[in-house]
Amino acid sequence: MSNSISSICILRLSAIGDVCHAVSAVQAIQRAHPQAKITWVIGKVEAMLLADLPGVEFVIFDKKRGRAAFKDLKAHFKGRKFDVLLHMQVAFRANVAALQIPAKVKVGFDKGRSKELHSLFINRRIEPQKEPHVLEGFHNFARAIGVNDNQISWDMPYSDEDEARAKALLGGLEKVFVISPAASKKERNWLPERYAALADYASEQGFNVVITGGPTEMEQSLSRKIIEHANCDIVDLVGKTQLKELLCVLKQAKLVLAPDTGPAHMAVTVGTPVIGLYAHSNPKRTGPYLYQHYVVEVYHQNLLSQKGKSASELPWGTRVKGADLMAQIDVEQVKSMFNKVVKQEQL
Repeated sequence: MSNSISSICILRLSAIGDVCHAVSAVQAIQRAHPQAKITWVIGKVEAMLLADLPGVEFVIFDKKRGRAAFKDLKAHFKGRKFDVLLHMQVAFRANVAALQIPAKVKVGFDKGRSKELHSLFINRRIEPQKEPHVLEGFHNFARAIGVNDNQISWDMPYSDEDEARAKALLGGLEKVFVISPAASKKERNWLPERYAALADYASEQGFNVVITGGPTEMEQSLSRKIIEHANCDIVDLVGKTQLKELLCVLKQAKLVLAPDTGPAHMAVTVGTPVIGLYAHSNPKRTGPYLYQHYVVEVYHQNLLSQKGKSASELPWGTRVKGADLMAQIDVEQVKSMFNKVVKQEQL
């Protein structure tokens, strides 16, 4: 597709980690098509993180409005027509949203990754990829419109005020180790006493330990348990940060420990190393992109146990099930990875 593109619509509603991956692709598109106006249809929470992203018009899709959200979208785009829609989400809600977006070309996923009737809502596909990370899938949408920029980078939007607020919350602490312990699903969380053991270990190595998270009862309960089990001092920022402030806290940290959760990917966008803890999903597909070599995982052994096949023999992205899989990750494994990261990153 030529440089004659003047208007591009991105459709990626959620979640935090995925929109972080998408930012890299969107900014590659901006470098290749500087003349094009970019509109991004995005979820309400995700928009809070990405607000003021340079050169992007955001249109918020509020799923809590139910059917009215689709009517809002149709009304917003009445009289407009994009040169291309990059339909980066296969969920049925996103597919119906795509119907409300007028575009000459609607680019979607390849057949191997199409589901929930995705194929009915597009007229062009990205090229198939062999075992891609989610971020690489998004960059393939950029390639579909002639972007050959393979640079993986982010310019995330935050203000001086956001940074100042983050510094105030950290109280001037140096050499910060952030634990962001909660994923959206409880089964993806590590055990609180094991997080506490890593907090104590990091403290012994001269780090100041900070715990972050949202205001939900699950996140607050988990953080309380971690703090109760720990012997070291922990700065508790759970429920105390807006998303941009959290981004700046993660930026000021030296190292982050997290399961498969949005803040892990936020940390990657601001260049902070992440130790990812994975059991249910393949870290090669959804792990912290620049720091996949720092993942501690039990996914592959459980996949083999449950399916009798390796990841390369199964549909890419196959998940494993079990409420207690994260308990298979032991403290010594994570301490060993902690030591490796500290040495390699010279922390």
